[in-house]
Amino acid sequence: MLDAFAKVVAQADARGEFLSNTQLDALANMIAEGNKRLDIVNRINSNASAIVSNSARALFAEQPQLIQPGGNAYTNRRMAACLRDMEIVLRYVSYAEIAGDSSVLDDRCLNGLRETYQALGTPGSSVAVAIEKMKEASVSDANDSSGTPSGDCSSLSAELGTYFDRAASAVS
Repeated sequence: MLDAFAKVVAQADARGEFLSNTQLDALANMIAEGNKRLDIVNRINSNASAIVSNSARALFAEQPQLIQPGGNAYTNRRMAACLRDMEIVLRYVSYAEIAGDSSVLDDRCLNGLRETYQALGTPGSSVAVAIEKMKEASVSDANDSSGTPSGDCSSLSAELGTYFDRAASAVS
């Protein structure tokens, strides 16, 4: 796993170059946004259970066949596995947000996930809908400025959204 700093340094090292002013400015900006990143990840962590359960509830309201006999989330065991997987995706998205890099999400969560779901007969499109619902809730939480220091988090919220989009496209 690489964070944004290690990635920039590794790329420059591979080219045998010094860090450019643009790269240094981008890293300085990441440092300046550090507290905002922490606030966003803290909000996700604090609300993870609600994000997952509300997203699952909304998914099953839209796609009730998933929880009916023969559905992929029918039986307590399958429902628990579904909620566990949603929580894992949410957790790795939060790791990517704090690192400012998607490699941990890709390497530890998404690689092979589509194939696993296909082998289990899990509809990837339904998983993608669940991820989209978690994205909506998480970005909404990230943009809620109550109880946090003032400042514009729109770029970090947009970045957060890209990690969810990456996860949704990986499973569908």
